[in-house]
Amino acid sequence: MTLIANPIYDSVFKYMMEDERVANILLSALLKKEIRELQVRQHEYTNVQRATISLFRMDFSAKILDEKGEEHLVLIELQKTWLPTETLRFRQYLGTHYLNKENVCKGTDSQYGLPIISIYILGHTLGELKEPVIYVRRRYLDYEDNVIEGKDRFIESLTHDSIIVQIPFLQKRTRNRLERLLNIFDQNCRVKGDDHLLEIDESLFQVEDVPVLTRLLKAGVAPDVRRSMDVEDEILSEIEARDTVIMQKDLLIQQKEEAIQQKEEAIQQKEEAIQQKEEMIQQKEEAIQQKDQAIQEQKQALLQKDQLIRGMIRMLEQDGLNERQIAQKLALSVEQIQKLK
Repeated sequence: MTLIANPIYDSVFKYMMEDERVANILLSALLKKEIRELQVRQHEYTNVQRATISLFRMDFSAKILDEKGEEHLVLIELQKTWLPTETLRFRQYLGTHYLNKENVCKGTDSQYGLPIISIYILGHTLGELKEPVIYVRRRYLDYEDNVIEGKDRFIESLTHDSIIVQIPFLQKRTRNRLERLLNIFDQNCRVKGDDHLLEIDESLFQVEDVPVLTRLLKAGVAPDVRRSMDVEDEILSEIEARDTVIMQKDLLIQQKEEAIQQKEEAIQQKEEAIQQKEEMIQQKEEAIQQKDQAIQEQKQALLQKDQLIRGMIRMLEQDGLNERQIAQKLALSVEQIQKLK
């Protein structure tokens, strides 16, 4: 077992990739193509440490051999992050290459941009994709989705292939040379009590890949690299502390919002109950009103009946009938006749 510096740290990764031989080994393994010539583009690497992200980028120009043995000049944009970030950041950095007038074919083909290959080494996972290494490759298709053979410089200068490495899914996999080489990023190999170091099984590496281990071994004992890792730990600690505060505030806000929602629901229930009571009162008032109206109609009917009987009593008295005779004729008592008179 060999102890190496942890390249998840930006300082270690930069130290490793600034060695062109080591960079050639790693990039050729990722591309699965021979790199004839590789050059770090000076002043193109950036270390962006913001309140939300640590993102490291390095750019290379490379002459690679394709499957037909033809040599091509390409740009390789390598980005590494150990925290989840917005894809917009990656798009912005990629966009700088498309806008850079220096990234064109020299000579008679200067109207075409150099092909770009983007490589993303992520310290976090993507959605539901579980493969440690994902290749995103373009194909030329016709209307019927048939593959069109060959390549065109116009298309190659406007589109690009990508390679994505998900470090959490490496998990000491050794199915092929690339996975064995990528063990240098496997965080499951961290030394207990010291995240700056990884404990790697040297026997997994082919002879031609040993320089990568040697470079990381040197990084592990380089004082400036060690200090830089300490600084990154401090930054991460600050970010985690800030995220904890934000999380607590978010939780408090959520609890307050839930309490407000519960109060609003209680108020709504009370309002509904009040509305139901008001509807019941209104129904009762309408029932009383209908009853009163019925009573008034009954009184009016009785009044009309009494007036009719009085008229009949007057007519019968004019005919010379006494009260007893009138009572018999109208089927009423003498007392009723007397009251109606």
